[in-house]
Amino acid sequence: MTDAQRRAFSENWSRWGLTRDAGQLNPEQAFGREGPLVVEIGFGMGRSLAEMAEANPETNYLGIEVHKPGVGKLLHSMHERGIDNIRVYCEDAVAVLQECLADASLDGVQIFFPDPWHKKRHHKRRLIKDEFVNLVCRKLRPGGFLHLATDWENYAEQMMEVLGRNPELRNLAGPNSFSPRPEQRPLTKFEQRGQGLGHGVWDLLFERVAVAA
Repeated sequence: MTDAQRRAFSENWSRWGLTRDAGQLNPEQAFGREGPLVVEIGFGMGRSLAEMAEANPETNYLGIEVHKPGVGKLLHSMHERGIDNIRVYCEDAVAVLQECLADASLDGVQIFFPDPWHKKRHHKRRLIKDEFVNLVCRKLRPGGFLHLATDWENYAEQMMEVLGRNPELRNLAGPNSFSPRPEQRPLTKFEQRGQGLGHGVWDLLFERVAVAA
């Protein structure tokens, strides 16, 4: 961590940080208000999450990231820009979903550019698999969204397969179709650089649907 990240973590964690030890989250208590609840998993250094929260002050955002320097950077940005509608877990995302978030409590889940584990022998480490997506669906309310983005075509194809075969999800772009980048997802510096080099980016936007028992 840089000195600024370490200082931001020390000074702001008590205000905006959350822990698994506290048990199931009460969003109204955590944010001091009611509002749509959107989770971003693996927010990196937090730039796009901060931009989205700043642009949508009526939405409550939960950021989950295991990389402590990234958490420190996000807390620094929040303090500098006066952003108060984000709360942060520095924890494993699967454990937070399982232990801290009630079923059908989320209005959206977004996962942008997760580790592609590009070597074939490492594909089993990828986050987007059936078991994980089933867990996400359980936490989404009907009508809630799941938004994924990746710059690895092979991973994009795997994501499409996994999400496409889940009966609780509907592809908002149509079967087997990728979505254009929604305006609410900020264009990252990494993405801009990739586009300049001719690299592709694939967005997948799905809606949680009610399934008859």
